[in-house]
Amino acid sequence: MEDLSLHLLDIAENSIDAGADRIEMRIEEDSVKDLLLLEVRDNGRGMDEETMVKVTDPFYTTKTVRRVGLGLPFLSQAAEECDGKFSITSERGRGTTISASFTRSHIDRKPLGDIAATMVVLVTGHPDIDFVLEYERDGICYRFDTAEIKHDLGEIPINTPVVLEIIKKDINRGMSKKI
Repeated sequence: MEDLSLHLLDIAENSIDAGADRIEMRIEEDSVKDLLLLEVRDNGRGMDEETMVKVTDPFYTTKTVRRVGLGLPFLSQAAEECDGKFSITSERGRGTTISASFTRSHIDRKPLGDIAATMVVLVTGHPDIDFVLEYERDGICYRFDTAEIKHDLGEIPINTPVVLEIIKKDINRGMSKKI
């Protein structure tokens, strides 16, 4: 995958396949610590110990349409290549948390990518799922929560084009706040 936003999209889709109806994504950039952290938490079915060991094997997948599962192995590799770490914690019936950290200034770190577009894709395709995005850069925080937006919208579907455009602009504005 060319950028980290595509990894977030892949993990979110896996969470949805695992029955999650709430997916929380956290992105933290800390220039003092030279850290970029990605974390995705869901409330899906979770995984047993055996599955957690296998998910970073590119030749393991639970999907029936293909024989390989490259998303998590590539994310793990990308983190490790940038002096970072990758971890998975999961509990059956309670959900899964996936974390990847990177040395922010590492020359091989992939760009963050278009997070707003990733969120719009997720909201468009899965309007009934609650998505939370928390972005923090050097102490400046932004939070996006579709449950709050759906409450404010009332009967208006969250995946209508005008709402999606507002969502995209809001995320872009929130993530580009000046320090």
